[in-house]
Amino acid sequence: MPPQPRYLTGDLAAISSFIDTFSTFLFDCDGVLWSGDHLFPNVVETLDLLRSKGKQIVFVTNNSTKSRADYKTKLDSMGIPSNVDEIFGSAYSSAIYISRILKLPAPRNKVFVLGESGIETELASEGISYIGGSDSAFRRDIRQEDYTNIADGSALDPNVGIVLSGLDFHINYLKLSHALHYLKRPGTVFLATNTDSTLPSSGSLFPGAGSIGIPLVNMTGIQPEVMGKPSQAMMDAIEGKFKVDRAKTCMVGDRLDTDIRFGIEGKLGGTLAVLTGVSKKEEWTVEGAKVVPAYYVDKLGDLMG
Repeated sequence: MPPQPRYLTGDLAAISSFIDTFSTFLFDCDGVLWSGDHLFPNVVETLDLLRSKGKQIVFVTNNSTKSRADYKTKLDSMGIPSNVDEIFGSAYSSAIYISRILKLPAPRNKVFVLGESGIETELASEGISYIGGSDSAFRRDIRQEDYTNIADGSALDPNVGIVLSGLDFHINYLKLSHALHYLKRPGTVFLATNTDSTLPSSGSLFPGAGSIGIPLVNMTGIQPEVMGKPSQAMMDAIEGKFKVDRAKTCMVGDRLDTDIRFGIEGKLGGTLAVLTGVSKKEEWTVEGAKVVPAYYVDKLGDLMG
C-alpha cells in the first residue's frame, strides 16, 4: 500500500511546514472553494494568508461552462480577489490546444460544440469558428426530417473537423446525432474539455462533462483527447504560462481521479486533498488504492490553523 497522506487539520506545526514547502498552489474550485453558490468557511482568509506569504495562486478548473472572465465574475461574487490571468480552465485549455497545437488546416477546422457559452467565448478569443453549443437551433427536439438530413449529410457543415464535448446543460438527441455523424467522417478529431463524471453543487452531485461525452464514446468506440485535468497537456500549458517550478508546486483538489492524479502524474512536489467535494478518505485507505494524496484536510479553511 502506498504511504498514507499527512493529515494537517489541527496540526499547526505541520500546516506551517506544508505552506513553507511550496511556492505555487494550484486550486481546483468546485468542491474546494465552494459548492454551487455556497462558499466554504475561511476560504478567502486562507487565500489571503497564502498571498501574504508570497505564494503564487492559480485557479485550475475543469468546469467548461464558464470562460476565464466568467470565472473572474464568480470569484468576485464570492469575495475572492483574483485576476483573469490567474485562471486556467478546461475551455481555455481546449481553445489553446485547437489553435496553437492541433492547428488543422482550413477550411475543415471548424468545431462542433457540445457545451455552454464558456467554451464558445474561449474559442472565439482564439479566432476559432464553431457551431452547436448555445445555438437555439440545436436546443430542440429532433424531427423526422432531421434523421434524413443528418444521414444524407445535408444538415452537416462540411467544414467541421473537430467535435469538442464539454458540460452541456441542454444536451439532447439532436446534438448527439450531429456529433455522431461528424465523428463518423474520416479525419474528425474528438476532444473533451474534461472527463469528470459528476459535478459537486449544493452539497450533492450532478452529471459532469464526462457524462455528456460517454454516449459518443459508446456509439463510436473512439476515446477523446482530454484537455482538462488529469491531462498532462493541461499541466504542460500551465507550466509554460505561469513558469512554475513543479517541485515547489502543490495541487489542491477534491477529486482523486482528476485533481490529485493530475498533480501526481505531473510530478508536482505535493498534492492536498480536501474532503468537501467528491472523493472521500475511504477511497485512498483501501487496499490497492491507485491514487493517494500527499496531504489532506477536512476543508481548505483548516490551513488557517
